[in-house]
Amino acid sequence: MTSFFRMAGLAAGVWLAATSAEAQSFPERQITMIVPFAAGGPTDTVGRLIAEKMSADLGQQIIVENVGGAGGTLGAGRTASAEADGYTMLLHHIGMATSATLYRKLAYDPLNDFDYVGLVTEVPMTIVARKDFEPADMKAFVSYVKENADQITLANAGIGAASHLCGMLLMSALEAPIVTVPYKGTGPAMTDLLGGQVDIMCDQTTNTTEQIKGGTIKGYAVTTPERLAIFPDMPTAAEGGLEGFEVSVWHGIYVPKGTPADVTSRLSASLQKALADPEIANRLGELGTTPSPAADATPEALKAKLESEIARWKPVIEAAGVYAD
Repeated sequence: MTSFFRMAGLAAGVWLAATSAEAQSFPERQITMIVPFAAGGPTDTVGRLIAEKMSADLGQQIIVENVGGAGGTLGAGRTASAEADGYTMLLHHIGMATSATLYRKLAYDPLNDFDYVGLVTEVPMTIVARKDFEPADMKAFVSYVKENADQITLANAGIGAASHLCGMLLMSALEAPIVTVPYKGTGPAMTDLLGGQVDIMCDQTTNTTEQIKGGTIKGYAVTTPERLAIFPDMPTAAEGGLEGFEVSVWHGIYVPKGTPADVTSRLSASLQKALADPEIANRLGELGTTPSPAADATPEALKAKLESEIARWKPVIEAAGVYAD
């Protein structure tokens, strides 16, 4: 019996040594970062910026793979079922939290089927419209939409997307059941807004800043407590008549549950280094957001954020009675 335990201990020691050696040599090949939304959208923009900087630090290329559909749940599901070796990551936004309630039959558990790398950034939202939309400012926007809700179309990137969630809150705040038009991604939704096929949208600054500054769409308000430096003349939603209307879109990086802790730590350290790069700060600043501080780019901070956001959005979604399945 003693020799049995001795052999078992030796086997465990060999396994731990092999695992540690594997983690120390990570990564030995390219990594896939799954972005669960269409290419060209705001989450894709953030993902590609971070992937480029992390690739340089890790010494292996991070390939961004867009796995869109079902409000981000297809890409999240793909990640949850991937091998837990650190070579598949997921960059997801607030939809990781809201999917827990929006989808009553998820193929994965958002809290328990992933390990955590860290928070990336928190992006403000903007209330925008086609460039020739009638209201002159946000206060006029509020009145006009309330009076003409049945004649106005609200674009979003599909159920569970940030634009859908923000739009749902907007309709609730306005007490106006606007006609919604879902798309398969923010890119196609923005294309139709630019072309005047739809009237309004609520979307991240990473997707709207250049269009607002270029005058191709009309910006009405930001969804932050204070005005943004990039839009000093644009009021907050509260200033425009929607008191308490605040929403932002946070992004985090996940890996499949069971990924070795040393590998997750290596990815987290690489993320922190990327976010500290002045080029990343400048680029994100141009898009109206800032990188997460090192204290937030950790597994612990991301897990705490996800837990709190699931609790925050659950009653909002249940009150709206709008589900994806």
